[in-house]
Amino acid sequence: MSGDPPKNGSSTASLSSETSRSPILRTPSLRLGHGTSTSNASHRQSFSDQLRGLPPSPRASRNLSFSQAQMQELLNNPPTAGTADPAFAGRDWRTITVDELVNQDDLRFVELDTGVEAATNLLTDSGAPVLLIRSSPTADSAIGTFDYGDLTQYLLFATGQLYPDEDHLSIFQELAKKAQQGQTIPLHDAQRLGRKVPFSTLPHTVNLTKAVETFGGGVHRIVVVREGTDKVIGILSQLRLVKFLWENGRSFPSINELYPQYIKDLGIGSQQVISINGDKPLKEALKRMNSEGVTSLAVVDNQYNVVGNISDTDVKLLTKVSSAPLLENSCIHFVSVILSTRGMNDGKDSFPVFHVSPYSTLAHTVAKLVATKAHRMWVVDSPSPSSSGPPTPAAQPAVLHPPHHSSSLPQASPPFFPVSSSPSVSASALPGAYMSGRLSGVVSLTDILNLFARASGLHPTDPNETRRQRRRSSSSSMVRGSLDSARSSSVDVSRR
Repeated sequence: MSGDPPKNGSSTASLSSETSRSPILRTPSLRLGHGTSTSNASHRQSFSDQLRGLPPSPRASRNLSFSQAQMQELLNNPPTAGTADPAFAGRDWRTITVDELVNQDDLRFVELDTGVEAATNLLTDSGAPVLLIRSSPTADSAIGTFDYGDLTQYLLFATGQLYPDEDHLSIFQELAKKAQQGQTIPLHDAQRLGRKVPFSTLPHTVNLTKAVETFGGGVHRIVVVREGTDKVIGILSQLRLVKFLWENGRSFPSINELYPQYIKDLGIGSQQVISINGDKPLKEALKRMNSEGVTSLAVVDNQYNVVGNISDTDVKLLTKVSSAPLLENSCIHFVSVILSTRGMNDGKDSFPVFHVSPYSTLAHTVAKLVATKAHRMWVVDSPSPSSSGPPTPAAQPAVLHPPHHSSSLPQASPPFFPVSSSPSVSASALPGAYMSGRLSGVVSLTDILNLFARASGLHPTDPNETRRQRRRSSSSSMVRGSLDSARSSSVDVSRR
C-alpha cells in the first residue's frame, strides 16, 4: 500500500462528500456508512457549534489520584503477582490445554456484509480487542478478523492520508462512490483496500507449549477452534497467556526462575525502536504504525526522552466528527487527550508512560505489562537534559467537553472529545522527559514469550521474520482473497 498520492489529483479530489453523515470524520474521502437516511444530516451540528454553551470539564474540580512521588513509587515497585489459581496448582504448565484459558462468551462476531461503521461501534463499545468475521449470522467459524489495525488503515484511507496504487485505484473509487451515495460500505469491500497476515488457529486440545512457541514467534493472538472442526470456541492473546504465567508462576519453576533476572542479562528486547517526535502531526504517527505493521510507537522529545505512547487502540478517539482536527495536531497533544479521556472514564488521572531500564528484573517488567495491559515496555537510560521547558512538570491536560450527539448516529465510547485544536504543550515539557529517560530499546510480550519458549526447550520461529511479514502486508495495497475462504485467511499452527 503506497502512502504517496496518485499523480492525477482530480481522481481523488472528488471523493470527499459534502453530505457525509459519518461519525468517523466529517470530510473524508470515504465514509463509514451505515445506511441512515439523508434527513439525518440536518441534525448534525458543526464542530464549532458543539463548543458553544457547554459546561466545563469535570476534570477541573477533581483532585489528583496520584502525586508524582506516588507514581514514581509505582513505577519502581509494580504490583506483585496475583493469587494463583488453585485449579493449576501442582500442574506442569506444559500439560495445560489452550481451551482452559479461553472463554466463548468473550467472542464478538460480525458478518461479511456488516458495515464498517457498525463494526467500528461494536469494536469500540464492546471492549473486545478483535472482531471475528463470519459468512452469515448462523456460522460458528471465522473467515477473517477486524481489529484496531484495520480501523487505523481504513481511517487513513477515509481521510486521504493513504492512497492505493494504480492497479487498485478502481477499488478505491468504487468505495468512494458508495460513500458519496450514502451506501453502507461492508467489511468485505473495505478490507480489499489492504492485505492482512492470515490469523492463526489451534485446536482446543493442544497444550500451552504450542501457544507459547507460536506467540514467541511473533503471533499476537490465536483463534482456538474445536478439534476437527472450524468452530471457534475462544481467542487466546499474548497478554492473557503472560498474565496467566505470571499469576501462577510459583507453580511453574522453569519459568518462575527467570523472573529475578535483569532484562539486560537475559538479552531480551530490541534496540530497533519505532518512535516519533512529539511535535510531529498525529497523522504521521498513524501512517508510520500502518507502514511498519506495529500496534504502538513511542513519542519522544528532541533529546529522545520518552514522553508518551500512541497505540492503535487509541484510534477509537478519532471516530467522531469533532476529532478531525486531531489528525493535524501534534502527537504530544494527542497524548494529553488520551490521558484526559482515560481519566474521565476511569475516574482518576493517568501518567503518560510506563517504562523499564536495562537493570529492571523480568518480574518488574512483566508486572508492569500485566498491570497496564500494555503490549510493550519502553527501555530507557537515564534522562538527558531537555533543551527547553521548565524543570518541573508543567503539562496541562487537554480541556475536554461533551459534544452534542445526534440521536440518529451510533455513538462510540468514550463520549468526550477535545475542543482545542492547538498544541497544549511542547514535546520537551511533558513530565515523561524528567521521569523516564532516553529511549534505548523496547521489550514486548513477543520477546518475553520467546524467552519462555527457548527456556523450555521449544523452538519458536524468528519473531523478526513475522514482523517483516506484517510490515510487507501493511505496505501492500490489496488483500488477495483474505476473506474469500477460511482456508486462505487462517493458518493452523498446530500443523507446523
